[in-house]
Amino acid sequence: MTQSQITLGAYNLDASDPHHLADFWAQLTGGDPQPGGNSVYIAPAGAHGFGMFIQPSDSPRPDRQSSHLDLTVPWGQREQEVDRAVSLGAVVRWHVLDEYPHVQWTTLADPEGNLFCIAEHPPTP
Repeated sequence: MTQSQITLGAYNLDASDPHHLADFWAQLTGGDPQPGGNSVYIAPAGAHGFGMFIQPSDSPRPDRQSSHLDLTVPWGQREQEVDRAVSLGAVVRWHVLDEYPHVQWTTLADPEGNLFCIAEHPPTP
């Protein structure tokens, strides 16, 4: 099997206020917001980060979100990072803590209602 060279370049989001939403995501991820007109590119924070591109939208938000980010933190850090996300403007939607032995996560909504998860995986014995 050939090894893939594919990496995540940027996750794209539409927003009614791209600059406000970019502020939230830049603070959450540690990325560097780079405004350009009505859109904002958030450069990755370090070699293992990912970029985000937030562009304006005047369409109504869909009833169902077809994809979302799963952000992973070290074991034992999920609650702290969820609290930090909430302090930046996110809203907790639900927790999944006991359904799977290999992961726990909290699903949140960003200030414009985009869902994302903060997950942690227990250390392997």
